[in-house]
Amino acid sequence: MSESLSVVIPAYNEEANIAKSITYVYDCLKKLGIKDYEVIVVNDGSRDKTGEIAKSFLSKFSNLIIIENKPNRGYGGALKTGFYRATKKLVVMSHADNQFDLMELPKLMQLQKQSNADIVCGIRSDRKDSILRKLNGWMWNTLVRGLFGYLAEDIDCGFKLFKQTVFAKVNIPSNGAM
Repeated sequence: MSESLSVVIPAYNEEANIAKSITYVYDCLKKLGIKDYEVIVVNDGSRDKTGEIAKSFLSKFSNLIIIENKPNRGYGGALKTGFYRATKKLVVMSHADNQFDLMELPKLMQLQKQSNADIVCGIRSDRKDSILRKLNGWMWNTLVRGLFGYLAEDIDCGFKLFKQTVFAKVNIPSNGAM
């Protein structure tokens, strides 16, 4: 794959997951043949050793960027920090808790290329959440569709691909999940 790619990973109190997450991202990028990339981990004011563990990978991966949000800015704040720091043509967001399969990235990239879409949103086909979280997700998606029309099957899916130029045009005011 010849596209340049920024991978943004927001992390808050993920000491149990961050090493696996960083290693997994680099393994996937290598397997996918993506050569022009950067990996941006945003440690969002973690109170555990997330930042320390992430920084231990700096000597192993030259294109790893660790950003420390102090104090915690919330999920949206962490994403904004990573998005506005991203320099590559495409930006993908993934989570430090390893819930997404980055080997699915070529599908998002192909859809983006075919449609020239600014944003391509993944979908959680086998969502591993409680009934209450699934119900909340369904209600949220229904509300968003009612207000704005159909935007995506799973608007909250944290596996999204953006053109980097989106962030020069769009102001993201929220620091929360919205």
